[in-house]
Amino acid sequence: MNYKAILFDLDGTLLPMDMDEFCYGYFGDLFQKLEPYGMTKDIMMKAMGTGIRAMAANEGCNTNDVAFWNNFEFITGMKRADIEAVCEEFYANDFHKSKRFTQDNPLAKKAVQLAHKKAAKVVLATNPYFPYAGQKTRISWVGLDADDFDLITHYTSEHFCKPNPKYYLAICKKIGVEPRECLMIGNDEREDMHPASMIGMHCYLVKDCVIKDAEHPWQGPGGSFEDMIEMLEQL
Repeated sequence: MNYKAILFDLDGTLLPMDMDEFCYGYFGDLFQKLEPYGMTKDIMMKAMGTGIRAMAANEGCNTNDVAFWNNFEFITGMKRADIEAVCEEFYANDFHKSKRFTQDNPLAKKAVQLAHKKAAKVVLATNPYFPYAGQKTRISWVGLDADDFDLITHYTSEHFCKPNPKYYLAICKKIGVEPRECLMIGNDEREDMHPASMIGMHCYLVKDCVIKDAEHPWQGPGGSFEDMIEMLEQL
């Protein structure tokens, strides 16, 4: 099969992690950054949770950052204009400390390089809950940088989130391909496999850090990260 685009999920796919452990640890690191500005941990956790849920429910009226900050401002009483630069600085620098809540993947670079040999476009299709700086920081933990991708989704660029199929359709529109011309590689049955396959994408489930979904169990191709590399080599 010849693909015009290969899409990679990040968390749990290129970047191995337990998502719950990572989020708990990363929120703790973020709180250390925000505490000097009068933030309490309970309020920050409530604001982050509400903001993330607002992005997940976004149906395209605004970009995800607007959905997040509208809710963050309401919960905390802080203005985006007053605190966003502090958060951006965190994601560009302090966020590197949160790498300790993830695992190494020496094969990530090889997988992305292989994808470039097999398709015209390679996309980092990671859920756009983070600002661009946060996406760049996380890919650096597995030896990748922004130049390794033709498109990176982030919260200021997107109007939808996984598992909304419109998230994947928006990627296709941006890179000028049809869903049937794409291969989506991810670890989450609900957020990656089900919505991407619904719109006609081919999918491959990486099972090292698999997140299963009883409602939509994946019956298609899958295997370990090493198996996935072998699959790419055979395309």
